[in-house]
Amino acid sequence: MSLKVRSILVLVIGTVLGLTVSISSSMLAEREQAPVSTFDALEDDSLALLTEAIARVRNEYVDQIDEETLVENAIRGMLEGLDQHSRYLDNRQYEDIRIATTGTYTGVGLDVDIRDGKLTVIASVENAPAAKAGILAGDIVVSVDDVPVGDDGLEAAVNRMRGRPGTEVRVGVSRGPNEDLFNFSLTRTAIRVQTVRSEYLAGGFGYIRVSGFSDSTLAELEAAARSLTQSGERPLSGVVLDLRDNPGGVLDAAIGVADQFLEDGLIVRGDGRIRQARFEQYANPGDPFESVPLAVLINRGSASGSEIVAGALKDHGRADLIGQRSYGKGSVQSVVPLGAGSAIKLTTAHYFTPSGTTINGLGIEPDVAVRNSDARRQYGGTDDVVTIAEDRQLEHALQSLGYEAIALSQAE
Repeated sequence: MSLKVRSILVLVIGTVLGLTVSISSSMLAEREQAPVSTFDALEDDSLALLTEAIARVRNEYVDQIDEETLVENAIRGMLEGLDQHSRYLDNRQYEDIRIATTGTYTGVGLDVDIRDGKLTVIASVENAPAAKAGILAGDIVVSVDDVPVGDDGLEAAVNRMRGRPGTEVRVGVSRGPNEDLFNFSLTRTAIRVQTVRSEYLAGGFGYIRVSGFSDSTLAELEAAARSLTQSGERPLSGVVLDLRDNPGGVLDAAIGVADQFLEDGLIVRGDGRIRQARFEQYANPGDPFESVPLAVLINRGSASGSEIVAGALKDHGRADLIGQRSYGKGSVQSVVPLGAGSAIKLTTAHYFTPSGTTINGLGIEPDVAVRNSDARRQYGGTDDVVTIAEDRQLEHALQSLGYEAIALSQAE
């Protein structure tokens, strides 16, 4: 199951505030690469044009710019002109993206993405400061420490979220069609993201929520499988896999999650110009959930890694997808070290579902479209104020598996 590219592969949509500004999309492959000769890479005329532009800025710009900043800005501009996901990573951003695969970081616990030019909350990390304070998926971050987002750049706003554990940051958000304003004082903290939460329900049914994909996700899911199978007096009658607002994570983890529910068959295929971007990953038999009836919940916050899982399960007819169309993130980024602690994140390929479908910009349509009357009404476990019956998408998924209304009442 392991992807043999001598690398770290990550699928993420959005940024964990306080962690990094740069892991905002799909698949990242940190890989070794042979040096590229500048003269091999550029024609003489093109190289001369680039050199002239740099010289003009260095010698004639109104303010003096140091060489390091000049080169970094040149690289940033080149990458950002390609697409919204390619970008330059400075030392701190590169180190952060390496740390991200462990699921442990210091910050306030928000997954965000730039949507329509706005810093939009994709999800609040469960039990993190932002979630406890009440910041919700869909909120727009409008200010950080009273500085409006956009006045000095979106990345600067994200960087202001970062800081030492125990220090405070003020976050302003707008919410809903009326753009109601809310202000939150959040205390930065070290966050260990628990990506899998499970619960045994009445009648032999299980509920599993996967909020992201980190290095520990597969082990967490395997532990959930043991807990669920040992909780009841009979084999599981059905499981709901909740991938709503799951922005992605480590590729191997996403593949591993899909493998837990598939006996065999292709999970995902990647295609690109470089060898590492061309791959196929298949399921292996012998996992605990392979024969358990399954329903999968998705919504517009389900992206990248969660779309790989949902797409594989849908294409193999393994589960009905219930909810709303997913985000649609199917491009592949490689993180390539440049030296001196920096790197570039470069779009190198696209990935495809087992049927050969690209979901990039399109998303995955559910088999059964169900909208919650309020996006915030998602079941969060037995201690949550939202009950199963108030979560229309989850209720429908459970009923599709044979979890009857009377059981719903008992579970509340």
